Amino acid sequence: MEFKDRIKSRMAQLGLRSKDLSDTTGVSKATVSFWLNGTNRAKGANLLALARALRCSPDWLLDGKGDHGRLTDRVEAPANAEYLGPIEVWDDHTPLDDDEVYVPFLKEVELSAGSGRTAVEQSHKQRLRFGKMTLRRQNVQPSEAVCVTVSGNSMEPVLPNGSTVGVDQGCTSITDGKMYAINHGGQLRVKTLYRLPGGGLRMRSFNRDEHPDEEYDADAVVANEIVIIGKVFWYSVLL
Repeated sequence: MEFKDRIKSRMAQLGLRSKDLSDTTGVSKATVSFWLNGTNRAKGANLLALARALRCSPDWLLDGKGDHGRLTDRVEAPANAEYLGPIEVWDDHTPLDDDEVYVPFLKEVELSAGSGRTAVEQSHKQRLRFGKMTLRRQNVQPSEAVCVTVSGNSMEPVLPNGSTVGVDQGCTSITDGKMYAINHGGQLRVKTLYRLPGGGLRMRSFNRDEHPDEEYDADAVVANEIVIIGKVFWYSVLL
């Protein structure tokens, strides 16, 4: 049996309809239809919700592992982490689920050959999938979300070189101590920011031993072309 067949089998055994799955999992009817016709498979939080609704294990739903995959009533020790299900490989050709959106990356591009000047632009190739629920939880509008790749060691150990951050372009007002993406004269930077009297700005790195604070008064902010792109609401790190 395939993933869709196991869903249908459990639905028949439990007397469930598509609407019942939509109501209990919190996804749209269209997403349930994608699962049932084999267009997409549930993953992450949706997979867990589906397994609970069908009273079976996520692994059994995905690949049929186990005798029947029924959930048991055993008592387990409290956990400090949440199982979101197996990793599912996808690429740019994998259809989006109904509850997913693509979030583009920002990148630095050279303005003219040899000038050394760069500008920050949106990439037309690089993008990342985000669940709409994840964005809603952070009060981020999908149209305002972008991703930025962290470069260098200034934000270690929290954000090592190559980390990816999600940025809310709709939130540019500074809350002291929060992380923001910045366009600094065409250079993409991620820093914690603090307000200074008179409209000034302090940029702080986590790696303060090698990267001391940078302070700019209001005139220097303008002269150095410092623009706040948005507040960091999410980040991903590869160790």
